[in-house]
Amino acid sequence: MNRPHQPSRPNRRIVLSAAGGGTLSAALPGYDGFPGRPSGPAARHQVRPEEVAALRRAVGAVRHGDSRYGGGSAQAQAAVHLLDQWALPLFGRPVSAGREQELCGICAELARLAGWAALDTGRHAAAARHFERALYWARAADDADATTYVLATMALHAALYRRPATALDMIQGALGTGVHHASSRVLAFARLIEARAHARASDSRAAGTALAAAERLLDASRPGDAPEWLDFFTHPRLAADAAEIHRDLGDFRACLAWHGQAEAMAPNAFTRSVGMRLAVVATAHLKTGDLEQSLALGHRSVDVLRQVDSHRARDYVLRLVRGLTPHRDLRPVESFLTRIRHELSPPAR
Repeated sequence: MNRPHQPSRPNRRIVLSAAGGGTLSAALPGYDGFPGRPSGPAARHQVRPEEVAALRRAVGAVRHGDSRYGGGSAQAQAAVHLLDQWALPLFGRPVSAGREQELCGICAELARLAGWAALDTGRHAAAARHFERALYWARAADDADATTYVLATMALHAALYRRPATALDMIQGALGTGVHHASSRVLAFARLIEARAHARASDSRAAGTALAAAERLLDASRPGDAPEWLDFFTHPRLAADAAEIHRDLGDFRACLAWHGQAEAMAPNAFTRSVGMRLAVVATAHLKTGDLEQSLALGHRSVDVLRQVDSHRARDYVLRLVRGLTPHRDLRPVESFLTRIRHELSPPAR
């Protein structure tokens, strides 16, 4: 796969052009964990450990806010502000090589989160730009886990939006980058995305092979052997994706079986993912002719997603709506469709 050349270290002239100023409270309302900026000329002040630690905490707040409230939420949208107004200006001050590498990793995660928020709200060109930024910073950090993960996320973007061949090319790049250096959990995530791309291409055998490889790699992982930003990727999360893989392949019995393994995901922490899975499984029940169970899970999906600001999640529910439309003369179906019209609209920001 052809990629633009990226320097091994960040270009300081580009970094120093980033805007300064702003407040963390504007980016993350209610978050009060960032130390004050040093007084006097910034160039005199060494980057302090507490500044880097506070940035890491803020990144965690963005990540968990995105999962719970969606890419259109204030928490998710804070990623760009944190990157441009807080993280990048730190490169204009004295910083050790080790801390500079750490900052590059933080920038990679913020750019990836910005890309994911853009994807989640339907801004695909912006998502691609942010992901390219994230890839640059991951490489600048010389971080195999981050580089592999960003490439896998870019592949997922392509797979979700009808470009499975492009996604598979990207996954080969991710696996080539990470196979000897990335952690088992990160490699498991990459193989899971490979399975999703094969499913979108209707290749059930290749999807099954990749999914089995993802399971083996996840089984081989150990607590603490992967970055904290991948702590969401557990067996229940793999099962949730596997349910969607089998929905895409038309294997609805397998979809329902995987759904049972994904039930351990907590809706108050993984709100968007849980709501989307419920919509996927509702569609599977509809395909098997179980209209009653389809509607029950459809209502549960709306219960979970109605306060989530995610264009992508609403698309999952609308796919169910399209399947239900031929049955709209039935009172329970019409009641559900009416509920969708009234409740599943973007929440106020």
